[in-house]
Amino acid sequence: MEADILIRGCTVLPMDEKGRVVKKGVIAIRDDVISYVGRETGAPSIRAEETIDGQGKVALPGLVNCHTHLPMTIFRGVAEDQELDRWLSGTIWPLEAKLEPEDVYDGALLGCVEMIKSGTTCFADMYFHEDMVAKAVERAGLRAVLAPGIIEAGDSGRGDRLLREGVEFARKFHGFAGGRVRACLGPHAVYTCSPDLLVKVREMASELGIGVHIHLAESRGMVKLVREKYGFSEVELLESLGFLRSDVLAAHCIYLSEEEMRLMARRGVKVSYNPVANMKIALGVPRIRDLMGFGVVVGIGTDGPASNNDLDMFDDMRVGALLQKVSYMDSTVLPVRSVLGMATVGGARALGLERSVGSLEVGKKADLILIDFGKPHLTPVHDFYANVVYSARGSDVDTVVVDGKVLMEGGEVKTVDEEEVRVRARESALDLLAR
Repeated sequence: MEADILIRGCTVLPMDEKGRVVKKGVIAIRDDVISYVGRETGAPSIRAEETIDGQGKVALPGLVNCHTHLPMTIFRGVAEDQELDRWLSGTIWPLEAKLEPEDVYDGALLGCVEMIKSGTTCFADMYFHEDMVAKAVERAGLRAVLAPGIIEAGDSGRGDRLLREGVEFARKFHGFAGGRVRACLGPHAVYTCSPDLLVKVREMASELGIGVHIHLAESRGMVKLVREKYGFSEVELLESLGFLRSDVLAAHCIYLSEEEMRLMARRGVKVSYNPVANMKIALGVPRIRDLMGFGVVVGIGTDGPASNNDLDMFDDMRVGALLQKVSYMDSTVLPVRSVLGMATVGGARALGLERSVGSLEVGKKADLILIDFGKPHLTPVHDFYANVVYSARGSDVDTVVVDGKVLMEGGEVKTVDEEEVRVRARESALDLLAR
């Protein structure tokens, strides 16, 4: 059996339906897919061009970040300790009005490096100048579902223009970077997009055969504003517009009634749970056990680096699990395997990519990470899942492979010059603040 890359001697958490732990495992990669995964004992004879020593390491699918605004790395630490309204209208939106495409590229590339180094291999993004994000993704080697932001805020001309730009982006970049980039449309939220615009977004997404990424039920204030303006909750309004379908990814979903959760489940709407950002801006706590109990697919997201303030999915896994336990006052809520599932195969389902990524199975894309378990805080190992969710950090990631290409090995990023990326992003950030 021929392989391009052979990883041997590792413990494998495939995140398949069997929930296995494969010790002394082997993973073979041919072209961009997994050609073998299993125990070394009984494995076929494999001849590989490159062999990676997995001794002392744990292999698992690359993490999937279901909601972020990647270029906001250059806003990291700028808008601290503010309420959402002031955070958006007083700080973030005025800064974003000054953004140039080069700023977005530099911030996005920095975010890509940060995600590679912390084990995220695929992410969903919503932002402006998303073509620059696509180019950063291509260069860094990651996988992404990108949504150009569409925001109206009372200006219908602006909303229509951004929708046109989003459609143009989708037509140009859906399938970009050898298929690693997929496009969707990104209406910001119900409170910033009129019903007419939301209907147009829905129609265009269906015509193009792509998904929709939206903020939903994010804060009490916004939920109240929508109800007062339209006489409906956000979910009810979207349902009345025929907007809710299985290709919709909704971020936050904090303030939902039980009936709204049931409706979302019936429509197949996917949810991104963003625990750290929700806590930082004091938005509230979504009822994740209830959502999953009704059958809603839930993934985990970091949100943007201005409201988190990092892109480390290990942080969000750990905090997300603990937050749900204390919210329900039930320590059995979100067991470790469920949490890691949300960050891998659940995230892939949320993005419509479950056929190609999210688990380590023969025929799926070779997107995987190796965690170095030779650390004091990862010793001893009684439960590999528990150590990954509660003890591991992004800095423990040793090796990252996406689409069969090694993006990082031994903690060293292979696709870009990390120092150059950091310098350029720092200069862009300082220049932006000085404008």
